[in-house]
Amino acid sequence: MLFNLKTLLRSAAFRQGSQLAVRNFQCGKSVQSNVQLKGRHLLTLKDFTGEEIKYLLWLSADLKHRIKQKGEYLPLLQGKSLSMIFEKRSTRTRLSTETGFALLGGHPCFLTTQDIHLGVNESLTDTARVLSSMTDAILARVYKHSDLDHLAKEASVPIVNGLSEIYHPVQILADYLTLQEHYGYLKGLTLSWIGDGNNILHSIMMSAAKFGMSLQVATPKGYEPDPGITKLAEQYAKEHGTKLSLTFDPMEAARGSNVLITDTWISMGQEEEKSKRLRDFQGYQITMKAVMVSLLTDYSPQLQKPTF
Repeated sequence: MLFNLKTLLRSAAFRQGSQLAVRNFQCGKSVQSNVQLKGRHLLTLKDFTGEEIKYLLWLSADLKHRIKQKGEYLPLLQGKSLSMIFEKRSTRTRLSTETGFALLGGHPCFLTTQDIHLGVNESLTDTARVLSSMTDAILARVYKHSDLDHLAKEASVPIVNGLSEIYHPVQILADYLTLQEHYGYLKGLTLSWIGDGNNILHSIMMSAAKFGMSLQVATPKGYEPDPGITKLAEQYAKEHGTKLSLTFDPMEAARGSNVLITDTWISMGQEEEKSKRLRDFQGYQITMKAVMVSLLTDYSPQLQKPTF
């Protein structure tokens, strides 16, 4: 859940300028023409460079503009099919994937736990090989990230992570695209995460610094992000000259931020922890107080050509 604060408070003139810049960027030619992503798995943004992620966003913005704004028909995936394994239910991930694949001329095949039992009726190896022989890519929304790793090892087609307990890259890519559309750029923004140290935060930590964005994180004690992921994120921040801070104080994390981000306190599979989580996460919310704290630091961005 992403809150773009500064955009709501800017003048109409700035918003118009930002929107014009985004339109020009969406319709322009890609400057990352040497990026090669064909046939690669998308399990975590850790596996992608900043230029590669920028290219993914440029391509997404261009397709969105041409299809939604210009009404173009682009059957780029005509004759292709996508297996969609959903161990965990989802409204937005399912609908956006099915709609997007169909708009590009492809055929999505939705598979629930009633249709396919990963590692139960058939092994993960058999599942990967069968689906690879019949479809051109596999999107899997699973409980265990290790299942994705196994599918990627055995499949002969690309595997896309629709969600696992460690990462949720497709959601963060969509959030970055939203920020790009509002601001006209990403470099120099400060993101604040207030909530659980979960898969969504992990995906932000594996990518924000690659765009030149700083990240301020507040989690309750005992709900911090994975130590290994934190260590790697600190390395990314150092390499790209950004800041990464972790605290237990939501207001400290919100201070001077451009964007406030949070998530549900109780995800699927955590229902038995509901009572404890409701107590532990008190105060880890996006409130008007957090919004006002985020505005304490002066912020006057300069209009610039979008760079993702």
